[in-house]
Amino acid sequence: MAILKCEDLSFAYEGRQVLSDVNFTLSAGNYLCVVGENGSGKSTLIKGLLRLKSPESGKIIFGEGLKATEIGYLPQQTAMQKDFPASVYEVVLSGCLNSLGKRRWYNKDDKKKAMENMERMGIEDIKDKSYQSLSGGQQQRVLLARALCATKKLLLLDEPVTGLDPIATGEMYNLIKLVNLCDNITVIMVSHDIHEAVRYATHILHLGHRQLFFGTAAEYKESDLARRFLGGRV
Repeated sequence: MAILKCEDLSFAYEGRQVLSDVNFTLSAGNYLCVVGENGSGKSTLIKGLLRLKSPESGKIIFGEGLKATEIGYLPQQTAMQKDFPASVYEVVLSGCLNSLGKRRWYNKDDKKKAMENMERMGIEDIKDKSYQSLSGGQQQRVLLARALCATKKLLLLDEPVTGLDPIATGEMYNLIKLVNLCDNITVIMVSHDIHEAVRYATHILHLGHRQLFFGTAAEYKESDLARRFLGGRV
């Protein structure tokens, strides 16, 4: 059964259509990279999947028992977010907020989940450090651990390696792929780094105010669109 299905999706902003004809289906464990030029509709699609923006037409259907509140999300960071005055542990634990329900406080299971995800990201030794004092790579590991506290099924990542140095970038890509492979978590990642997208992803969605391509990474590499977009360097 599909974990996510988009049917004839279109989005408008202030009466102007910004994205149309989006149709794709993902199975559990797929790794989708969403690519396209700036302003092509990538962020609009992510907002739609998060129920932050309603489609003008079409449907977003979640399967495998997934709820919109159970999606892990790693957004692009703003300068204000990078200076957030909280400890690493507090930031990671906040990923459990949607699971609180009517509870007012985090319970033992929430705290255990936070510790486990910090260990997976290799940041348990800095759990008491201030988030704003960390390097960019460390901050992204914290945010990935936070996103994992929110989900067991679907991760949305919006340009997760922006501003990172080459070493931290490689480490981040490897961590995301390990989460995808070892936990069978479906990943949807917006990326401008098409070469790494093709390397790590199972599927590619190419947008240009409408859906220009959806298929496997191997199929994308053989497409005329990929050759044009990459200047022949696939």
